[in-house]
Amino acid sequence: MDKLREMEMFGEDGRDGVWTVMANVTDPESLRRAFDGCAGVFHTSAFVDPGGMSGYTKHMARLEAQAAERVVEACVRTDSVRKCVFTSSLLACVWRQNYPHDRRFPTIIDENCWSDESFCRDNKLWFALGKTAAEKAAWRAARGRDLKLVTICPALVTGPGFRRRNSTASIAYLKGARAMLADGLLATANVETVAEAHVRAYEAMGDNTAGGRYICYDHVVQRPEEFAELERQLGLPGAAAAQQAAGDDRPARFELCKRKLARLMSARRTCTYDTYYSVAFD
Repeated sequence: MDKLREMEMFGEDGRDGVWTVMANVTDPESLRRAFDGCAGVFHTSAFVDPGGMSGYTKHMARLEAQAAERVVEACVRTDSVRKCVFTSSLLACVWRQNYPHDRRFPTIIDENCWSDESFCRDNKLWFALGKTAAEKAAWRAARGRDLKLVTICPALVTGPGFRRRNSTASIAYLKGARAMLADGLLATANVETVAEAHVRAYEAMGDNTAGGRYICYDHVVQRPEEFAELERQLGLPGAAAAQQAAGDDRPARFELCKRKLARLMSARRTCTYDTYYSVAFD
């Protein structure tokens, strides 16, 4: 709450600033009251377990899926909300059991790929399970309703001090990270890139040029020493061992693809550039 109050100070008497409104993500009526009068909703919240080393539990995965459905239901119930940008995760795209193994070229992972919930459950990948189930619940709840929904699927979010302040979510994300590293699926996304992707998606929904899912990442971690540094920053044990465990020269079986988001972001930059010069020459 103290951090939110700092943000409120940017506005004068509440105008053009940030209002703090309390709501319970498990209570649709509480959410509806919070959303009432808003044009759009960015659902970026997630359940974490600060007391657990993994940062996330099976119970949290169930709660997150329920909350996602209730958030969308609350959006639909308001008279004002017509757009929702939902923060999912790259982990909702990458965990599958039956990918082909013997191929000359890596399998492309894009927005059409979904993680297998059974695989996540069997391997206790609770954070991936929660994100996958929550995103699917949001799409089911929005289907056939008067609400535009877009989902952003960011990789491990990074930034100055970000992992230190959000270590539980980062630790939960890295469950199974050595397998992701070996397969070419461990990636990071700067928090500013993630924020820009959300804003651009929201803006583009107005003229129907944004829709569906968007994979978001800046960098694919390919070297064991990079992975070891991630673990070191989070205070995880075994960073040195990770270099030896992951240090082979096998080509990655998968290749991440973010072309869809790149097109969306470049369209915004082109538009901004054109607008600037039309004003300048006038």
